[in-house]
Amino acid sequence: MNKEKLKKNLRLFADNGVNLVLLSLLTGLFSGVVVTFYNILAHIGEETSVELYSLLRDNPAFIPLLFLGLAAGALVIGTFVRFVPMIRGSGIPQIEGAARGIIRFKWYVTMCSMFAASLACIFLGLSAGAEGPSLEIGGCAGEAVGKTLKRNQMIRRLQIAGGSSAGLAVAFNAPVTGLFFAMEEAFRSFSPQVFICAALSIVTALFTRNSIQLGIYGEKGLGFTFNTFLFPDNFSFMYCVWVIPAAIIVALAGVGFYHAVFATKKLFKKITFFKKAGKYLIPFLLAGAFGLITAYAMGGGSSFIKALGTNGTGEIKIESIFGISIVASLFIVFIFKYIAGVLAMGCGVPCGVFIPMLAMGAGLGAILSIAFMKMGMDPKFCDCFIIICMSVFFTTIVKAPITGIVMVFELTGQFTNFLPVLLGVAIGYLLSMLFKLEPIYEKNLDGFIAEEKLYENVKKERVTVTVQPHSKADMNKVRSIIWPTNGLVVEVTTADGTTIVPDGEYTFNAGDTLVFECETDSVEELYGYLYAIVGKPEKREED
Repeated sequence: MNKEKLKKNLRLFADNGVNLVLLSLLTGLFSGVVVTFYNILAHIGEETSVELYSLLRDNPAFIPLLFLGLAAGALVIGTFVRFVPMIRGSGIPQIEGAARGIIRFKWYVTMCSMFAASLACIFLGLSAGAEGPSLEIGGCAGEAVGKTLKRNQMIRRLQIAGGSSAGLAVAFNAPVTGLFFAMEEAFRSFSPQVFICAALSIVTALFTRNSIQLGIYGEKGLGFTFNTFLFPDNFSFMYCVWVIPAAIIVALAGVGFYHAVFATKKLFKKITFFKKAGKYLIPFLLAGAFGLITAYAMGGGSSFIKALGTNGTGEIKIESIFGISIVASLFIVFIFKYIAGVLAMGCGVPCGVFIPMLAMGAGLGAILSIAFMKMGMDPKFCDCFIIICMSVFFTTIVKAPITGIVMVFELTGQFTNFLPVLLGVAIGYLLSMLFKLEPIYEKNLDGFIAEEKLYENVKKERVTVTVQPHSKADMNKVRSIIWPTNGLVVEVTTADGTTIVPDGEYTFNAGDTLVFECETDSVEELYGYLYAIVGKPEKREED
């Protein structure tokens, strides 16, 4: 092997392996720092908001000032969202679109805007979680690394996916949940490249998070594990009999939530005063009213979920609302969270609805567990029952069953009773299919693309490229490669002149010429993406 060829192979190895590893580590470091401080501020904001609302309950003369502040906040944030549409809603659909190469954005504008707007929503007392914004902020960190170091679009997409999964992992302190969400939901691909980028970003981000929190809070930190739940070591067949009707009821509630969100979106489109910012008054003012009734209606809902844990006793001890029964209090919190979640997603309030959805499922599960215990269910199964319902509600709406299953075990620290969890999640997923629900973030992404008219200049293009030795495509299968979105390898001509239509199992070899068909608004960008996969020739192939 001559010296020039050796240098070329070493350079290709660096581009395909070492470079990707180093970029992922940088993404994890950046996202870990920003998302950790964001979550610390969100925690402070939620605690401050609860204290402020408590003070207002004791001094009702100042309540009008609260609603004036909420109205002002609604109009300011509504105007903010109009100028920076990337922060509309939780930001998860937009960052998923960016990870798939559909959406382009300025990372510093999106990061700073979501950071400020979502914190404002939390401080004002909305039913707002920090997890969706954390995911988008992490994705912005990934884009920052790729863009600053002038990497091609494919590498930037990988870093966005890695950064977003790291952001979610930091928010939950749940690395496996973040990893599976990146592959199952963001990229919808279990490719080795996505796995490596996401895994390395998550590990680095969590190490950064733990180091920062250790310095600020000591060993206590800001935990997210629902450690008040205790699962039994074994279960009887009769327990599954209780899970089945509960999963059906919770899944139907999820179907209702899904349809309510998109019905509300249509209604909000008709509200156009104050340049469409006026519609934000509805979720903000209602959130204020809910918050004055119960603190459980405020924030993401992690404190509410923790309060439902019984440590295996079956006795749910949440704070009563106006002295009414526990069941009635649970029902009110569930309804408040449900309405607030529908309005937030329907209006596009820049806040997370990830944890509020889990809180809705857990709240409904708590109501059903009390009813079922009166009908004979063993109280020791109550904790597991509530968490299963939480996961069912999430899975029905988001249609990410693997994430839903993993999340149960990782957030509770309990790794027993896999079968009833699997049964409940499967029922939720089947009912979502029966009612023909699209994943809610996927449908929101389609809506965002239509509203922003992102496909106006898109045309179908067909280009031809050749696989170079030692490129990413060389000796790799079609299904293992992250291709441009909405693209397809329609034909391959091998080095000996044989032409085939490849399936996902076809393995490329150096010298293969492939015809790629794709919808794009930039042929040059398409070539750049494909050359990052197949290797750039000395002279570009003709179309």
